[in-house]
Amino acid sequence: MKYISRLLTLLLFVGFFGFALKNDEIVTLKYFFGFQQSAPLVIMLLIFFIAGAVIGAMAMVPMVYRHRRDLTHHRKTLAEVEKERDAAQQAATQAPQPDSVRNT
Repeated sequence: MKYISRLLTLLLFVGFFGFALKNDEIVTLKYFFGFQQSAPLVIMLLIFFIAGAVIGAMAMVPMVYRHRRDLTHHRKTLAEVEKERDAAQQAATQAPQPDSVRNT
Protein backbone atom coordinates (compact mmCIF):
# COMPACT_ATOMS: atom_id res chain seq x y z
CA MET A 1 0.00 0.00 0.00
CA LYS A 2 2.90 2.32 0.76
CA TYR A 3 4.29 1.87 -2.76
CA ILE A 4 0.91 2.53 -4.36
CA SER A 5 0.59 5.74 -2.33
CA ARG A 6 4.04 6.91 -3.38
CA LEU A 7 3.36 6.04 -7.02
CA LEU A 8 0.10 7.98 -6.93
CA THR A 9 1.86 10.95 -5.32
CA LEU A 10 4.57 10.87 -7.99
CA LEU A 11 1.98 10.71 -10.79
CA LEU A 12 0.08 13.67 -9.32
CA PHE A 13 3.31 15.68 -9.01
CA VAL A 14 4.30 14.95 -12.60
CA GLY A 15 0.79 15.84 -13.79
CA PHE A 16 0.74 19.15 -11.91
CA PHE A 17 4.29 19.96 -12.98
CA GLY A 18 3.34 19.33 -16.62
CA PHE A 19 0.26 21.51 -16.16
CA ALA A 20 2.45 24.29 -14.81
CA LEU A 21 4.85 24.05 -17.74
CA LYS A 22 2.02 24.17 -20.28
CA ASN A 23 0.23 27.16 -18.67
CA ASP A 24 2.93 29.75 -18.27
CA GLU A 25 1.12 32.53 -20.14
CA ILE A 26 0.59 35.82 -18.38
CA VAL A 27 -3.01 36.49 -17.41
CA THR A 28 -4.51 39.69 -16.08
CA LEU A 29 -6.90 39.48 -13.17
CA LYS A 30 -9.22 42.48 -12.94
CA TYR A 31 -10.57 43.41 -9.52
CA PHE A 32 -13.21 45.97 -8.60
CA PHE A 33 -12.43 49.71 -8.72
CA GLY A 34 -9.97 49.31 -11.60
CA PHE A 35 -7.35 47.24 -9.80
CA GLN A 36 -5.47 44.75 -11.98
CA GLN A 37 -2.82 42.12 -11.39
CA SER A 38 -0.79 40.26 -14.01
CA ALA A 39 0.97 36.94 -13.32
CA PRO A 40 1.36 33.51 -14.89
CA LEU A 41 -1.82 31.42 -14.87
CA VAL A 42 -0.29 28.72 -12.68
CA ILE A 43 0.66 31.25 -10.00
CA MET A 44 -2.86 32.67 -10.00
CA LEU A 45 -4.37 29.18 -9.67
CA LEU A 46 -1.97 28.32 -6.86
CA ILE A 47 -2.78 31.53 -4.97
CA PHE A 48 -6.53 30.93 -5.21
CA PHE A 49 -6.17 27.26 -4.26
CA ILE A 50 -4.19 28.18 -1.14
CA ALA A 51 -6.62 30.97 -0.28
CA GLY A 52 -9.55 28.54 -0.58
CA ALA A 53 -7.82 25.99 1.65
CA VAL A 54 -7.09 28.64 4.29
CA ILE A 55 -10.65 29.99 4.24
CA GLY A 56 -12.02 26.45 4.48
CA ALA A 57 -9.78 25.66 7.46
CA MET A 58 -10.80 28.91 9.17
CA ALA A 59 -14.47 28.04 8.65
CA MET A 60 -13.92 24.76 10.53
CA VAL A 61 -12.28 26.34 13.60
CA PRO A 62 -15.50 27.08 15.56
CA MET A 63 -16.79 23.56 14.98
CA VAL A 64 -13.49 22.02 16.12
CA TYR A 65 -13.50 24.04 19.34
CA ARG A 66 -17.13 23.10 20.01
CA HIS A 67 -16.33 19.41 19.54
CA ARG A 68 -13.30 19.68 21.83
CA ARG A 69 -15.42 21.33 24.51
CA ASP A 70 -18.07 18.60 24.18
CA LEU A 71 -15.38 15.92 24.34
CA THR A 72 -13.97 17.39 27.56
CA HIS A 73 -17.46 17.47 29.06
CA HIS A 74 -18.11 13.84 28.05
CA ARG A 75 -14.77 12.71 29.47
CA LYS A 76 -15.60 14.32 32.82
CA THR A 77 -19.03 12.67 32.83
CA LEU A 78 -17.47 9.31 31.96
CA ALA A 79 -14.94 9.67 34.78
CA GLU A 80 -17.78 10.36 37.26
CA VAL A 81 -19.76 7.36 36.03
CA GLU A 82 -16.71 5.11 36.28
CA LYS A 83 -16.03 6.35 39.79
CA GLU A 84 -19.63 5.58 40.80
CA ARG A 85 -19.41 2.14 39.17
CA ASP A 86 -16.17 1.34 41.00
CA ALA A 87 -17.72 2.43 44.31
CA ALA A 88 -20.77 0.24 43.62
CA GLN A 89 -18.58 -2.75 42.74
CA GLN A 90 -16.50 -2.27 45.87
CA ALA A 91 -19.64 -2.03 48.00
CA ALA A 92 -21.03 -5.18 46.38
CA THR A 93 -17.89 -7.19 47.13
CA GLN A 94 -17.76 -6.22 50.81
CA ALA A 95 -19.58 -8.33 53.34
CA PRO A 96 -22.78 -6.77 54.59
CA GLN A 97 -22.66 -5.11 57.98
CA PRO A 98 -24.59 -6.91 60.71
CA ASP A 99 -27.75 -5.33 61.97
CA SER A 100 -27.44 -3.85 65.37
CA VAL A 101 -29.61 -5.13 68.13
CA ARG A 102 -31.67 -2.53 69.90
CA ASN A 103 -32.73 -2.69 73.49
CA THR A 104 -36.24 -1.54 73.89
